[in-house]
Amino acid sequence: MSGSHPHSSTVVERHLSKQQEAMADTEFGAWIDGELRTGGPKRGVQDPVIGCSIVDVPQSDSASVDAAVDAAWEAFEREWEATDARDRSARLFEWAEVLKDHTEELTLLECLDCGKPISQARGEVEGAIDTLEFYASVCRAQRGSEIPGGKNLHLYTTQEPYGVVGGIVPWNYPLWAAAWKLGPALAAGNVVVLKPASDTPLSTVRAAQLSEGVLPDGVLNVLPGSGSSVGQAIAEHDDVRKVSFTGSTDVGSGVMRAAAGRVAPVTLELGGKSPFIVFPDADVQKVVDAVADGIFYSTGEICDAFSRAIVHESIADEFTERFVEKAESYVLGDPLDEETTMGPLTSQSQFETVTEYIETGKQEAELLCGGGTPDDPELADGWYVEPTVFGSVTNQMTVGSEEIFGPVQTIQTFADYEEAIELANDTRYGLAAGIGTERTSLVHQTADDLHAGLVYVNEYGPILPDAPYGGFKQSGFGKDLGIEALEHYQRTKSVYVNLDDPEL
Repeated sequence: MSGSHPHSSTVVERHLSKQQEAMADTEFGAWIDGELRTGGPKRGVQDPVIGCSIVDVPQSDSASVDAAVDAAWEAFEREWEATDARDRSARLFEWAEVLKDHTEELTLLECLDCGKPISQARGEVEGAIDTLEFYASVCRAQRGSEIPGGKNLHLYTTQEPYGVVGGIVPWNYPLWAAAWKLGPALAAGNVVVLKPASDTPLSTVRAAQLSEGVLPDGVLNVLPGSGSSVGQAIAEHDDVRKVSFTGSTDVGSGVMRAAAGRVAPVTLELGGKSPFIVFPDADVQKVVDAVADGIFYSTGEICDAFSRAIVHESIADEFTERFVEKAESYVLGDPLDEETTMGPLTSQSQFETVTEYIETGKQEAELLCGGGTPDDPELADGWYVEPTVFGSVTNQMTVGSEEIFGPVQTIQTFADYEEAIELANDTRYGLAAGIGTERTSLVHQTADDLHAGLVYVNEYGPILPDAPYGGFKQSGFGKDLGIEALEHYQRTKSVYVNLDDPEL
């Protein structure tokens, strides 16, 4: 691409040097009961830029899950159950401060195993820390309630933790997604058994190590391993009282079935095929930038990606021309360079999935730009795809209906408001949607009519821990983030105290 740039040294040499730096003083494995456990078979964590292993990480199994759950319950009953909100808040703040001191270390790990541009990786590490600090703050603001049940009845509610809860997080936002689970779970008084993704476990394992001396042993347990062994074992475990999962809809439905066998509550944040409606009065350049941010950030590996631009026919030509120009301006390169604005896809399997979708799109729709790999020989070993845009798309096409999870944008047009809403809602997903308009009344009307749990207006994001995050339909149920997530990690108890007539 024209946006590629030369490097002062080879990408391979730079990455091998940075890998050595990142691994110099750190071992990776399962973090159980405050100890690093490095036994068992190992799996290489790949660097998606140069296609080689960064480090071999020991893999946990169902026996590891049993050990972690036992350690977690022991920690809960020994110490954590008795902590009050003030103490939990102080410990979360302390852990966040330790993580701040290691921001650049965690950023490098995230950059190496995800392939995210380092500026994006740094922002997500900071987002994870901000999430922990949010829950450190709000856990002290919780309140019970008194219910007026009658003169001779004192009726009130209390909230209590579940005990041991399980978290399963995806490979696209490793540390940030982990914080979405850990923040509310720990703040609510639970202890956690967490499985990071096999492709990207490094920053989460390291963050768990950095909790040593802050969180009591056994309160936080992190188990690298496959979904079929570790993830399934967490979802099915009789002593894991709640499970929170972020990932694909297909896998999420399996987690739900596994938890259903023991009637355990679940939170599911799943896939998306998010529309962005561009109305005729929109500031075209503003919404071009918003849609591009929403599909090309993190190489499109985001569940709320604005993968469907639905544009009013009167401005479709202008929008398309500007959007293609924007897509072609992205700088594909080494994620370690601050100037890089798009890195590779995270794994070879995802690269193969996205390129297959692109080939299908070439048969279905009109390819407007991209559709290939960059011609820079420095990037030849990485899992790179160009920002790709298709026009003349319908919802019946594969690229118009299925989640691609890559930098692939579709553009379709509408004639009137009713058609725009119909096109936007014509999907099995309901995670996010976007609105481009300068009319306040149109914003509120459209937000009401869209079947999505998140609505962004004229921008992509920001995603803040203050507000609940989650979708409708096959995008899941329950919420990450917000005070609502804290409530999802607690059980409500009603207490009826019948009062006798006063006697002296």
